[in-house]
Amino acid sequence: MTDKIIVGWRESLSLPELGIKLIKAKVDTGAKTSCLHAFKVEPFTKDGEDWVRFWIHPEKRNNDFVQICEAPIVDRRKVKSSSGQEELRYVIKTTIRVSGQEWPVEITLSNRETMVFRMLLGRTAMQDRIVVDPSSSYLVDFEETV
Repeated sequence: MTDKIIVGWRESLSLPELGIKLIKAKVDTGAKTSCLHAFKVEPFTKDGEDWVRFWIHPEKRNNDFVQICEAPIVDRRKVKSSSGQEELRYVIKTTIRVSGQEWPVEITLSNRETMVFRMLLGRTAMQDRIVVDPSSSYLVDFEETV
């Protein structure tokens, strides 16, 4: 890909397969894995496959709006947080949409209630498609994201 998307250190994106039209994410090149806030997580079986249902507050500082999402489980992995704590997390694969472009990404689920951003976009999800300008924020066109 020759035309990379330039994003700021925080950015708006969407997760269309999960029905999340807009979520503000912290873009973190120091984090390998992307993470999505989920305050309640329930594994279940659908058509003989392992799935997970999770509840999310996709809007920053708005715990009144709750969205319930479902996705196939890709894996369960131990992930070390920035504070050094290890946590076993469900991993899902879904489509991310940024500035009119879409691609599949793996995302772990964790309670990010105390974090400012409901999503962390890690470097693996950027897949040579994104360049980060750490001095800027919200550089992508909102209309191309939803």
